[in-house]
Formats: sequence, structure tokens, C-alpha cells
Amino acid sequence: MRSCDVHGCRRGGSRDLTAAGLWEAEPLRSLRPPGPAVRRRTRRRRRRKRMLRALVAVSLWLRVSPRAQGAPCEAVRIPMCRPMPWNITRMPNHLHHSTQENAVLAIEQYEELVAIGCSPVLPFFLCAMYAPICTLEFLYDPIKPCRSVCQRARDDCEPIMRRYNHSWPESLACDDLPVYDRGVCISPEAIVTDVPEDVKWTDFTQGFMMPDRPLEPDCRSRGQDRCRCKKTKPTLSTYLVKNYSYIIHAQVKSIERGNCNEVTTVVEVKDVLKSSTPIPLSQVPLLTNSSCQCPPLQPKQDVLIMCYEWHSRLMLLDGCLVEKWKDQLNRRFKRWEQRLQEQKRRTARSKNQNSGRSGQSGALKPQTKNTNPLISGPKKAIKIRNVQKEINPKKV
Repeated sequence: MRSCDVHGCRRGGSRDLTAAGLWEAEPLRSLRPPGPAVRRRTRRRRRRKRMLRALVAVSLWLRVSPRAQGAPCEAVRIPMCRPMPWNITRMPNHLHHSTQENAVLAIEQYEELVAIGCSPVLPFFLCAMYAPICTLEFLYDPIKPCRSVCQRARDDCEPIMRRYNHSWPESLACDDLPVYDRGVCISPEAIVTDVPEDVKWTDFTQGFMMPDRPLEPDCRSRGQDRCRCKKTKPTLSTYLVKNYSYIIHAQVKSIERGNCNEVTTVVEVKDVLKSSTPIPLSQVPLLTNSSCQCPPLQPKQDVLIMCYEWHSRLMLLDGCLVEKWKDQLNRRFKRWEQRLQEQKRRTARSKNQNSGRSGQSGALKPQTKNTNPLISGPKKAIKIRNVQKEINPKKV
């Protein structure tokens, strides 16, 4: 059976979905005049040509580029997504699943909806979220599906879901996805499936994928029981010295280990007390770039977390503060933050006064110590010493 409208045709196979009561057949709408349709096909062909040129260029570049070696791509193993026009993906996906095994368990809940055939773009949208395509330009920030693809799948399938007292899940909210004209996103029309015969195709997945191999022996021995985390005391002096960039009240949902030196802690944010970038009141990942999760956390814990942000990512590092949530912690934090802001204002005033006094002499001010582990280190110290040498050269 084929049910068609201006958005396209749905294939239901030999199953009569109208008779089954899964949806009511709608009358066909009037077709658009041929003029816009021709222009639409022309734009589609141009878009495919651009994608083809880009893929050929990437394939040629990957044959000679050493950067492609060891890229974190892996073959698509999710059964629902194997028929998709891409065969490599990367983890974690857009829903923070660190492995495809976890993604399979989560995507299974939509198998019946896909089998019904409520929307022709639903499988594409789900796979773009659970098994995002792995490309050279977006190795560490995979491409999201376009908002229009999500809206088409939602508008087609949500009426059926409501019949069974279900609504479109918040984890697949369309408003969080980019618009085609204002961001980078992927849609079914952007995938090149038919390559001209005169174009020599190169399999650029060789050397671009991370091979499926068991954990290295040293990874097996790096359990959490071997880690020794230093306890950070929740005191005012610690808060003033550490100068954390985000503070949240959250509940721990899951802890997943990606590889030897990566741990992802998924928490549900209940309240944002401090942040330099917007943090949604939903499930967010906290990244630990170490084999040890410090401070240690357990699922279902209700905690207050104070730590640092890095490139708009929330980190969970050794030296950050994690405390079991208590209502008085909120009041204590407000007092600490007030003292921290007063300290910053006093420091700024003293710097202005010192710069005014020594402006004519041109003396350098001593560098203040930075306790943020993400931006402090020997490279920064070397850079500062080099600058001092340039300004104050030694006399010969």
C-alpha cells in the first residue's frame, strides 16, 4: 500500500494500515504546479553534485593524510541503522551513549513505531541521533539531523503515539536541532546514493576507522578500586582558591567508561547555581579525561557538583568538589560566592592602583597563580617567561 501526499509516499508493504486503525487515510492534496517542482529538482541535483565533490576530495585527501590515522570511527552495528546510507559512526552519540551496545538497548523502544511506517524519515532521524555519521570534519562533534527532519518525523508519528497515551520524547526535541540554513545538519536529501560511473570511488574508511579489538591488558587492571582520589574539603578557602566555573545540583543517572582514559558520568541537572555557559535542566554528560573517576560518584546519588568547563563541556576532574546534597549547601554557596566576588573586586582595584603608580616605569606585574587544571601548566609558564625576556632583554 502506498499513501502519498505533498511530502512524499509512505510504503506500508502488504499490510493495510488504514484497515488496522493505525491511522486514518487523508485525501490527497492538490499537487504543486510543475514550475516549483522543476526548480526543486534542480536544487537537489546541485546539492548532490556539491556533496559528491566534497566526498571525492575527502577520499583523495584521506589517502595521503596522516591525520586520518587513528580516528575514532567504528562500523555501524545497530541493526536498525545498517540499511542507512552511511556505514561508519562514532560514540558517544547525541544522546550520550558511550557504546553502540547501550544505543541498541535505547533505540529498541522505537522498533514498533518504525515497523508501522508512520513516517518515511523516522528511521533516518533515529539513526542520525543514535548512530551519527562519522566524517573527517566533525570527528569530535558529530553532525546532528536537521530540525526539519525531526519535525517531519514528529508530525507524522506523534498522532499515533497519542492514541496509546504517549507523546514525542523530550530527548528527541526538535527545537534543540540546527536549522538547515543557519547551521550544519544532515537530511536524507543531502546523502549521495547514486555515484556517476565516470567517478572513481575510493573506500576512505580504511585507516579512518577504529578497529574493533578487545581492551588492552593495562586497561583491564585500571579499575576504580585501584584509584586513590584526594578528598577536597568544602571550605571557604578551597572555594576562593579553586574558582570553579560551574556549580550544579544534580542526580547521578549512569557512569559509562568509553576507553582507558575516558569516563562519562550522566547526571540530571535539577538546579544551576553558577555557570559560564547555559546548562539545560535535563540529562547532561560530565567528562573525565582519566582512567579514574575522581571525585567518585554512584548512580542515584543526589549531589552538589563544583567543577570546571572546557570548550562548553562540563568536566569532572580530580580536585573538583562533590558533596551529598543538603538544603543548607545552597545558602552556604551563596555566602561563598559573595565573598569570591568581593575578593575579585578588591583584586581588580589593587591592580588598577598598581598600574597607575608604575605606569611610567613600565614594570611588569607578578603573574597570579591559576588553579584551573584545564588552563594551567608548563606551556603557559614558558610563554610568560618568553614574554618577559622580550620585554626585559639581558644586557650584554
